[in-house]
Amino acid sequence: MNARRTRRTMWLALVAAPAMLLVACSSGGDGTGGEAGGDGETRTLALAHSYNEDQPQHRCGAQVIADEVNAAGVGLEVEIFPSSQLGGDADRIASVASGDIDIDIQGASALGAVYEPISVLDSAYAFDDADHLARFMASDASDTVTEAFEEASGVHTLGAWSAGARQFTANTPIRTPEDLEGLRMRFPGSPQFLMNAKALGAEATEVAYEELYLALQQGTVDGQENPITNIVASNLKEVQDYVSMSSHQLNTNLVIVGPVWNDLSEEQQQALTDATEKAVTEVTSCVAEDEETILEEWRTGGEWEVVEDVDRDAFSEKAEEYLSGALTGDSLTVYEAIRSTSE
Repeated sequence: MNARRTRRTMWLALVAAPAMLLVACSSGGDGTGGEAGGDGETRTLALAHSYNEDQPQHRCGAQVIADEVNAAGVGLEVEIFPSSQLGGDADRIASVASGDIDIDIQGASALGAVYEPISVLDSAYAFDDADHLARFMASDASDTVTEAFEEASGVHTLGAWSAGARQFTANTPIRTPEDLEGLRMRFPGSPQFLMNAKALGAEATEVAYEELYLALQQGTVDGQENPITNIVASNLKEVQDYVSMSSHQLNTNLVIVGPVWNDLSEEQQQALTDATEKAVTEVTSCVAEDEETILEEWRTGGEWEVVEDVDRDAFSEKAEEYLSGALTGDSLTVYEAIRSTSE
């Protein structure tokens, strides 16, 4: 099977059609791990991720992959291990590469520990929106990063989705880069996130996600940035006054599969690829629906103010100028490839 052609067909379908909810019925397959439709035992693949079962990455992503593969009847089934049951992000990356975990859902920045240029997918304003991510993955330009990542790690990329754009929160509105001056903003501690802080003009303070609420409550940091679903999960409206819709970075997840990929038959690879295609579409839809529901509640609830008039052009121009100079080598090549697919 031409895996690259199949993957491109998946992304072109996502670009061409609006996201829609897809319903898959689950049924057990039969066959051996290497031959679809045989009489041996079904091969079970472990799919791990760090999200809880209420988040779109699980209910609209991992669960769809499992349901579709289990229903395909090609001698495969997928068992999901959510909420970091099989280890944290860094541990799971190593386990996927070694074959101890079959499939994983990871952020691009986390994968940068294995192949640094892939973390550029998390660069500030690298992507204009979720549609831009889909166009990039459908284009030859994505070969720059996915094939190099596979060569470096032995890990195959099945697909990627956006789990929502990241937004600023603080006790003052953030409309322009100048509004970040003097604010201690919490950013994750990965190199790409810290580079993003500089690109946006922010003073980054590293705080563990689990400690973020307390840090904001006690004034250790003045503000932070996260996708809307994470802001809700952390109940940050209790300790912040404003959410500013900067949409400065897509929260990009990649679905990756380890050495087991090469052990699967063409039919099994196709089933896994098709399942990921449906998951990518459904996550996109679920995230959009969840975010719109949450934003409507915020706008009418009066518990904090939603700042809509953020000067995104000012932020994106500042970020592009900084990143074009700060990124080098293969990382710069990936960044330029992403920007080349912007409309």
